[in-house]
Amino acid sequence: MTTTSRPAMPWLIILAGSLIAVMTFGPRSAMGFFQLPMLADRGWDRQTFGLAMAFQNLFWGLSQPFFGALADKYGTGRVLAASGVLYAAGLVMMANASAPIWLHMGGGVLIGLAIGAGSFSVILSAFARNVTPEQRSMAFGIGTAAGSAGMFLFAPLSQGFISAFGWSDSLVIIAVMMLVVPLLAFPLRGNAQSGTQSGNQYQQTIAEALKEAFAHKSYLLLTTGFFVCGFQVAFITAHFPAYLGDIGIEASYAVIAMALIGFFNIIGSLAAGWIGQRYSKPYFLAFIYIGRSITVTLFLLLPQTPTSVVLFAAVMGLLWLSTVPPTNGLVAIMFGTRHLGLLGGLVFLSHQLGSFLGVWMGGYLYDHFGTYDQVWWLGVALGIFAAVVHWPISEKSVERPEIAVA
Repeated sequence: MTTTSRPAMPWLIILAGSLIAVMTFGPRSAMGFFQLPMLADRGWDRQTFGLAMAFQNLFWGLSQPFFGALADKYGTGRVLAASGVLYAAGLVMMANASAPIWLHMGGGVLIGLAIGAGSFSVILSAFARNVTPEQRSMAFGIGTAAGSAGMFLFAPLSQGFISAFGWSDSLVIIAVMMLVVPLLAFPLRGNAQSGTQSGNQYQQTIAEALKEAFAHKSYLLLTTGFFVCGFQVAFITAHFPAYLGDIGIEASYAVIAMALIGFFNIIGSLAAGWIGQRYSKPYFLAFIYIGRSITVTLFLLLPQTPTSVVLFAAVMGLLWLSTVPPTNGLVAIMFGTRHLGLLGGLVFLSHQLGSFLGVWMGGYLYDHFGTYDQVWWLGVALGIFAAVVHWPISEKSVERPEIAVA
């Protein structure tokens, strides 16, 4: 009588990738804390800062498919090492920005490229190559939870640095911290042809993979729906601290709220990995978007107090990045892992186009109307739209005339 043992999780790869996710997603989620002190120092308006954050999200999105394809071909470790260097350079330029153009170049373009190189699509594609399909959703949940932990850690850390050293020196300190990323990238070396799952890959050129993906209805629906996720979370990340000040909530609650979103995001991401492994990913995504719309509606219509801010942050945290494990999981199910960095990056490009719009519209409409209400309600409507879009997605691999594996 023989027994079969389940393959062990590649914990060194998952730990290194998770720590990189902490570093790449932590500082960007704390950008909102730098808005008001920077604008007070420089005399700029909120639209100026909002445009920089919009550029950050746009270049994050535009660069993700490119960096994903580079990681697939030349190795994940090299791309992640470049992320740390770009991040440090962008933060230093942002810290010394004497004119809006340097804020837009440093805080927008360079940091956006850095996040694109160190994004979930790059990190999770490395995970997918080294775990079994049965382990994949949970591994994705762990990596996503790590990004959430970065948000939880960097919210109070950034505010503490600003209070102690000022906003400019704080950005330089964080830039130095980012130089640890190239060291953490070493265990994630290897490209799409390496890893324990490489022997099961369907062999395609990039052009063939793109043609197949863009002809796949469920992939197009998934890409369309993820636009909404970017719109919602980027708007809150960039503008929520300022919004709380506008409605008379004490500034300390902005730190508490962003930290709570990060903490409950850890729980939500791990739970999403577990749920996505056992239940329908498209239906789960639809319920997440409906939940976000309900949560924002209640927050806007009920009295806005410190207690409601805390409750809102906790619930939104559960729903924050819980979209990532099932979304990446669906791309891997549909097409396999051969071009997961590229195809996952294209889905995230849609996410970041939504992020660009959410961040930019937040600043633009506030400067014109003196309120964020229009953007909040647009996010509610888009959440309902996303739920409808995800419902008909088919959770199965694309039909191929013949299977050719390595």
